[in-house]
Amino acid sequence: MPLSRPGQAARRLAVVAPLLAAAVGCGDAGGLEGAGPTPTAQGPARLWPELTPASSPAFEIGEVNTEVVKGVRVPGDDIRRVDPVRIVRAEIAGNPDDFDGPKAPYRDTRREMADCGRGPGHGKCPVLRPYYRDLTGDGQDDLTLGFPLLPGKTTAVRVYTVEKHRLVQVMAWEDALSGVELAGRSLVIRSPSEVAGYEYRLQWTWDRDQKAMLLTHDEMLRTGPRPHSRHPSSSAGGSRSASPNASPTSSTSVSSTPSPTVSPSASGG
Repeated sequence: MPLSRPGQAARRLAVVAPLLAAAVGCGDAGGLEGAGPTPTAQGPARLWPELTPASSPAFEIGEVNTEVVKGVRVPGDDIRRVDPVRIVRAEIAGNPDDFDGPKAPYRDTRREMADCGRGPGHGKCPVLRPYYRDLTGDGQDDLTLGFPLLPGKTTAVRVYTVEKHRLVQVMAWEDALSGVELAGRSLVIRSPSEVAGYEYRLQWTWDRDQKAMLLTHDEMLRTGPRPHSRHPSSSAGGSRSASPNASPTSSTSVSSTPSPTVSPSASGG
């Protein structure tokens, strides 16, 4: 269960310019004041049509990330009967270079697992409260699990399902988190951005063909107030810059509106 995501950092290096919107102001006498001429709508333009389309991705970021969890049984094929602490212990045991030893990057996570005797969320146990919801559409609950990668500031997020009596990890991601939400059959992760007033919003959705949670949306959204101007921008058409290293299965975009609030409505363990 690799904890590094090649291409993740490269994708985050893309600097995305926010859209500037023209505003309509009110005159001193209470009348409406024009905001200037409306920019002419422009259709999409294909750039560099002479380039040969790429046949393979430039970066491997693990779009399809599934793995059978070894050593963890699923009693009665009921994922709710699987101990979340045992799942995390299995991941730690499978990645000794990341967790074991005084120089391991996540050594403190392994050390604090000793306080998990009473289960997730008790004492210093790093395993967060588990959430259960049918994300795969098979009528059975799946498990969303998280645990911080200490002493750093990132958190591991995992999704598990049961397939052929085995516990299978169908999604894995590590990041600094602003929030995590379950919406329908999707998992949404919000993370801080290097650009002030914006955040990243990544959405994974179950794909029945790949039998995995795929990264279907990768967006940069405004979280702060919009700047106001009494005059239209010189580049009234706006500017959108998609990351050149974005996953082929995802869409990267910019929105000048705040991220919608989604109620998780998920049952905890």
